[in-house]
Amino acid sequence: MRTAISALDAFVAFAPLAPSKIMSKKILFVEDEPDLQKTLGSVLENIGFEVVSAFDGEAAVTLAKQHLPDLILLDLILPKKDGFQVLEEIKKEESTKRIPVIILSNLESINEIERAIELGATTYLIKTNYRLDEVIDKIKNIIG
Repeated sequence: MRTAISALDAFVAFAPLAPSKIMSKKILFVEDEPDLQKTLGSVLENIGFEVVSAFDGEAAVTLAKQHLPDLILLDLILPKKDGFQVLEEIKKEESTKRIPVIILSNLESINEIERAIELGATTYLIKTNYRLDEVIDKIKNIIG
């Protein structure tokens, strides 16, 4: 049985890692849960990624256009605009449509997964089914 991403476990497990010289890529992390945003964002920074944070869908679209990140890590349940709306806008915009998007959400119905993939998500991860190290491996496989 897998355990859900635990903020404390994540910090303890990855905080000591030194940044890698090849990991200077930028990630837009869109998550409205402050604890997960802070913890996973810190872990990503500690291993060498530059992290831009957005706590709602409107900010996500604006920051994607401004920063042109190498990858977007996107929750679906967000204030102001949901993740589906964000994904749709990002994939329609010429400057952002090629940015890979990893959905990291608790929504797990097949309809939601199919919709996200149809809108252009690169992959779909259900938070409770993945440990933090597995999420980081997915990120590295896509942009590392």
